[in-house]
Amino acid sequence: MKQFTLITLGFILISCSPGEGWVPLFNGKDLEGWHIYLKGTANYNGWYVDHGVLVFDPANRTEASNADLVTDQQFTNFELSIEWMISERGNSGIFWGVKEDTTYQHTYETGPEIQVLDDNWAEYIEERGNTQRAGSLFNVIAPSQIISKPAGEWNHYLIHIDHIKNEGFVLFNKMEIMRFAVNGSEWTELVSNSAFRDWPGFGKEKTGHVALQDHGSQVAYRNIKIRALN
Repeated sequence: MKQFTLITLGFILISCSPGEGWVPLFNGKDLEGWHIYLKGTANYNGWYVDHGVLVFDPANRTEASNADLVTDQQFTNFELSIEWMISERGNSGIFWGVKEDTTYQHTYETGPEIQVLDDNWAEYIEERGNTQRAGSLFNVIAPSQIISKPAGEWNHYLIHIDHIKNEGFVLFNKMEIMRFAVNGSEWTELVSNSAFRDWPGFGKEKTGHVALQDHGSQVAYRNIKIRALN
């Protein structure tokens, strides 16, 4: 499988100055402010920083266990701005509302996910459907447009979650691809019509961690910042 190599890409790191309420979640230097779900900071198990970019590479794992990366802080009403790049046939995801509790062994048991995927992986999409392609609210809502860039190129998400206005939406490379309720009867109906209908903790937390998924693929993130709403 072809993977990207960061040191040969020749990218220029875009400034991540906060401004207008934006606060960086990633300082571009180290993993301060992040830890491995349920395991802390003793071993980041495949996650590292390279030239201002946050990278997961399964070849760098020192343990076989899953290593989803979560924020130390928790958030309720916010906008998250994040750039991502995936390897060919790569898979990852960005979660919010993650409850860190030993009752749940994985971030996806509680946190809804915006899918990160190589959208040219035709076999995967043919088998799993559009609710698992890039930009989907994973296994719940398919993106309204297919606008992802190829593996090895940078994409951008702006994820908006507002529990007061009961409003969620996603901008994918500056285009709105979905809008959805985030609580109440409308959210409950979305979940009840999905594969998560029998998951007792899924999508229940208004306040929780943001998480980046280890799905066994090489993936990179940069310019990760957040701003509180309301």
